Amino acid sequence: MKLASLPQGRDGRLIVVSNDLAWYADADHIVPTMQALLDDWDRYFPLVEALSIELAHEAIPRKRFHEREACAPLPRAYQWADGSAYVNHVELVRKARGAELPESFWTDPLMYQGGSDDLRGGREPLVLADEAWGCDFEAEIVVVTGDVPQAVAPDEALKHIRLVGLVNDVSLRNLIPGELAKGFGFVQSKPASHFSPAFVTPASLGEAWNSGKLSRTLAVDLNGQPFGRVEAGEECTFDFGVLIAHLAKTRSLGQGRSSAQARCPIAIPMAPRPPCVARRQGVRLHCRTAHGRNDYHWPAFDTVPEVGRYGAHRSARCEGQKHFRRNRPDRHPRLIAFCRKTRSPAGMSGGAFHFALAGPISFLASC
Repeated sequence: MKLASLPQGRDGRLIVVSNDLAWYADADHIVPTMQALLDDWDRYFPLVEALSIELAHEAIPRKRFHEREACAPLPRAYQWADGSAYVNHVELVRKARGAELPESFWTDPLMYQGGSDDLRGGREPLVLADEAWGCDFEAEIVVVTGDVPQAVAPDEALKHIRLVGLVNDVSLRNLIPGELAKGFGFVQSKPASHFSPAFVTPASLGEAWNSGKLSRTLAVDLNGQPFGRVEAGEECTFDFGVLIAHLAKTRSLGQGRSSAQARCPIAIPMAPRPPCVARRQGVRLHCRTAHGRNDYHWPAFDTVPEVGRYGAHRSARCEGQKHFRRNRPDRHPRLIAFCRKTRSPAGMSGGAFHFALAGPISFLASC
């Protein structure tokens, strides 16, 4: 079953989507939002699943589904945590900035807690004030959980996964070293993340979902050209059960929490087309003795990365790239750097600042 949200209010309007991503049916007469579904999963899930079956059999009214019209399936969550499940990625990215990899990273997951009050749709643009910040894209796999008890075991943690999707974890690479040097982690260097138009239930993935890992080819294109083709299930050091158990070691987790299994694997021998620029830089730095230089640059304005499952029924394409140009403040007034530098204040949410960011890269995804 595929679930998505269309823009409406702060939390969107829940819809069910056909397997080929071509059609959808409204589900808000059953439960209004994705968060409301997660809050009372056992009650509403059977009803939404039945609606999905009726949609598949064309037994109910349906409408055309356009990925560009969808917001993030879960526009805001109670928590957003990103863990590095592929340690070889961490090793390569650290090499790119001249840092060594501690041995403990192979046994103890690396994880940070990011902003969850503004989760963006796959087609929403990014507006960045300065290319010098080094905007990078990262293809990742994400899960959404229900309630998770404190100190849960990894095997038990897998039972709390409700949905699976894709995410573009945007990073501003040139801001990261300065922030990490402060010892307090990411803030400005991690703007809003962008999510695939639809999330799917683990059961719908069949054999591709096994022991907390997704074994599918993850495809990344840059400006219409292949950039990375990686097998998401290979070289995965930590599965989602381990990551969720790590996060829940000292506290329970509320439903609607998103967790990303970050940065799909690329070993150095597999380096021709890795799925993020920093990893490609890391590979070239590793080979600097042979090549003598590292000449790769961060994506510039008007760059368009595409992230999706290889062989998806419908491929998402870019439309209206001209709208993302940095010299068009009339199209994007948030182009100017606000006082919060990489995130523009856009109101309040739950007693905390609700940040919004647009930037030069448009992330397109099919789940």
